[in-house]
This record gives sequence, C-alpha cells and structure tokens, in this order.
Amino acid sequence: MHTLVVFAHPSPDSLTGATAHRVAARVAATPGHTAEVADLTTEGFDPTFTPADAEAARTADDAPADVRREHERVERADNLVLVFPVYWWSFPALLKGWIDRVFTNGWAYGEGGTALAGHQVHLVALAGGDSDMYDRHGYAESMRVAIDHGIFEYCNTRVTTSRFVHDSDSADAATIEGVVDALVADLTTAALV
Repeated sequence: MHTLVVFAHPSPDSLTGATAHRVAARVAATPGHTAEVADLTTEGFDPTFTPADAEAARTADDAPADVRREHERVERADNLVLVFPVYWWSFPALLKGWIDRVFTNGWAYGEGGTALAGHQVHLVALAGGDSDMYDRHGYAESMRVAIDHGIFEYCNTRVTTSRFVHDSDSADAATIEGVVDALVADLTTAALV
C-alpha cells in the first residue's frame, strides 16, 4: 500500500509540513507500506489554471506535462492525505490550484474519470481558531459539503477521515505536539486499513 501525502504551506518547516512528514514517516515505517510527500511549495508546483488546463477541462484532452506527472503520482497511491492550514475557511490557493489543475476531466471526473475511485482520502486541516468557533460557524459542515462532496464525491471517491488541529497558532508547543501526535496516529491507522 502506498500513501501520497500532499501539503501546501509557504514554509516547509511549519506545523503543516511537520504533520505531513510525520504521517509519511509513520506509514513508511509499517511493513508492506510506502509513503511519499508532495511539498507543493518546495517543488514549485504552478497552481495557475492555464488555457491548456481549460482546454483539458472542456474536452478531456491530454493535460499539460506537469499535470500528467501529478496524475502518475496520484495513480501510484492507494491513499491520499491532504494536509493544509485553513486560510479564509478553505484550502490555501496553492492546494486549491493543485486540485483545479490535477483533477482533470476524463481522469478524475466525467467520462472515463475514475482515477481516484478506490482511493482512501484523508483531510488534515490545521486551524488557528478553537473548536467552539468552528462549531458556531458550521465550518465542519461547510468543509463536508464543499470538499468531501463538491470535490471528492464528484471525482468518484469519498473522504475517509477529516481531522482538525484547532488552536494551532496559539497553543503551547507541548499541546500542539500532543494533538499532532494523536492526529498522526489516527490518520496512519485509518490510512492502513
């Protein structure tokens, strides 16, 4: 079983990056399992939706070469884990651009679009706000509708787990480490089922 962990954060040394690498390390330490980290910032992934991307979306024609490389990476994986900070109640633009460009017509959705079918998808959202604020504003439900249903179910798969690390900006280091360690243990167990 192979797990692809994708993260988008301007700093590879961030809590987001540390979480992504911890998930990958735990998966890779399990016999019979491998993992790969896609650090979209460090790798220089271009999130700009180009005319070539628009053409591929309309016609299901071949995607640009950089997108095809991402297709191959996703196709090698059995599990897909997206680790991201919550920016303006959503993904960072880089991760959204990765989805916009990589989840193409005829590959992820539309006629013949079954590349994600059978993948287990796990979301890890690192949130600066506390859980009460997120509950009051209905963010978990918003995420379920916009991301789980609007992206992944549309692409013939489903989100297996969605996890939040709340108070990531204001909690002390020991608290953050405890939450991250518990989160990684949960995700690693779910990814290996």
